[in-house]
Amino acid sequence: MKRIFTLCIAICSIAASHAQTDTTGKQNQPPAEDTIRIGGMVIIRKAGSKDKEMKEDKEYKMRNRRGDKPSNLTTNWWIFDFGFSNYTDKTNYGSAAAQAYAPGSNKTWFDLKDGRSRNINIWFFMQKLNAIKHVVNLKYGVGLELNNYHFKQNVRYQENTLAIPNPPRVILDGTVGRNYKKNKLAADYVTVPMMLNFNFTPKRDKGFGFSTGVSLGYLYSARNKTITSDEGKEKTKDDFELEKWKFSYVAELSMGPVRFYGSYVPKSMYERGLDIRPYNFGFRFSNW
Repeated sequence: MKRIFTLCIAICSIAASHAQTDTTGKQNQPPAEDTIRIGGMVIIRKAGSKDKEMKEDKEYKMRNRRGDKPSNLTTNWWIFDFGFSNYTDKTNYGSAAAQAYAPGSNKTWFDLKDGRSRNINIWFFMQKLNAIKHVVNLKYGVGLELNNYHFKQNVRYQENTLAIPNPPRVILDGTVGRNYKKNKLAADYVTVPMMLNFNFTPKRDKGFGFSTGVSLGYLYSARNKTITSDEGKEKTKDDFELEKWKFSYVAELSMGPVRFYGSYVPKSMYERGLDIRPYNFGFRFSNW
């Protein structure tokens, strides 16, 4: 009986020793990483954190299980263009209409100074709407087109203050000794472009592609500004019988971080007399 009792005590001691070893081993194991799924999102709790340090040691990672899919509609705010303004002159200066608008005029009257005639566009926003797999998109926006035409000759535009119909609007200033430091015509438009965009690298921010389409502009301001040696600065504000609406063909080219733009007006910018068709080209500063 005494031997049996001693054996039982020994067995219990060994079992207790094993139980203590197993518990200690489990306590020393690092806790497993916790994962919580909420809809399409996955939240992962960093392994190795302690309960009493929960606030400091928790690290959450959020993953979108659907991947980084581009949005079907993207907006780009405050786009800036800097370029040059010019035109093709198809006027028949021997016609009665041309001589009524600018008496004595010839093709040299409206020659522009190279590099001085500039175009600045400020687009309030442009939007791109996905059409086919983000490769083909509809692109549109609204903004201001500012055109400055600097003349070589001393031409001056006149306000429509005469009572007679269709008065002369442009004269050539032949004042002896008068030196022109600046002579320009400014024409500013509110413009809405509509283009079809082809983006060959839709997953890149600075992609490669091009856009082509049309734009419609409305003339909201026109003025002839001159600076002479004797008169100083003079500014004449009028529409000078410029066309109120301007229809243009427009295009842009994206080559990574560098972007170009261009536009061409297939109709004269004047209502009568002159057949002058503007075009612009330059650099576009845009996110896409």
